[in-house]
Amino acid sequence: MSPTHSAPATLPASVHCEEGTGGLTVVRVAGRAGSAEVYLHGAQVTGFTPAGGDPLLFLSEASRFEAAAAIRGGVPICFPWFGANATDPAAPSHGFARLSEWEFVDAHETGDDVVLVLRLTDTAATRASAWPHRFEAVYTVTVGARLTLALRVTNLETDAVTFEEALHTYLRVSEVRGTTVSGLQGTPILNQVTGLTEPAESTPVRFTAETDRLYLGSRGSATVTDPDGRMITIEADRSDSTVVWNPWTDKASTLADFGDDEWPGMVCVETANVRRDQVHLDAGQSHTMSVVFDVSG
Repeated sequence: MSPTHSAPATLPASVHCEEGTGGLTVVRVAGRAGSAEVYLHGAQVTGFTPAGGDPLLFLSEASRFEAAAAIRGGVPICFPWFGANATDPAAPSHGFARLSEWEFVDAHETGDDVVLVLRLTDTAATRASAWPHRFEAVYTVTVGARLTLALRVTNLETDAVTFEEALHTYLRVSEVRGTTVSGLQGTPILNQVTGLTEPAESTPVRFTAETDRLYLGSRGSATVTDPDGRMITIEADRSDSTVVWNPWTDKASTLADFGDDEWPGMVCVETANVRRDQVHLDAGQSHTMSVVFDVSG
């Protein structure tokens, strides 16, 4: 996808747009209540820290910052499909959004919050892809004491379209083997490691091996509890799926852009609409999926 390198004509003093790692354009936010960085490549949030707190997001030290590659860590945007494309095995995993250069259209302050707005629209390249539809995606990143992400997709076609989406959030933890994820109890599990559907659990998720689970039909909030006492509350809206992932030892060793020994320090809890929860949009209609991350302890 061709880069636009666009930015608003004026920016608040808390926002700077500059060259980042690998020559990619990065937007850096230094707000009163929190700081963040967002790459225009993939509209990817790669860092967020509430004022006086610790970093929320994990970013691999082996991540490739290249126009042709996805950034490993932070919050990649999976759109318009999740995982491998069902009809084109050669299509990029998780869609084209995380490989595209997004347009930086607005930045402003609202109280102690700093709001960034980025946009992606269809191009000749996307229309030649496995999802050839006309669309507009607007991504709003609000940086304050909490991190709020909202992805609005509008169908610009004259017919209905369907798509999958996920905010593939990599959360930093002190030790995944002592971390729990609560709030998903009672939701059936599609185990993507075994390919089997498993019954709902009555206890929080714990990590003892490679974990790659789809919780379809999940709604509401989840809480990640770190063994160091920190709690991350994840409050999603218009998201019917949750993905929980940690590669563990063997899978991590197969990922060229992920350090072999990094897996104990992260867990993905992803806000999503995938598989049977995919979004169906009539012509001219919009859908907004959002999530708020709040850190305590």
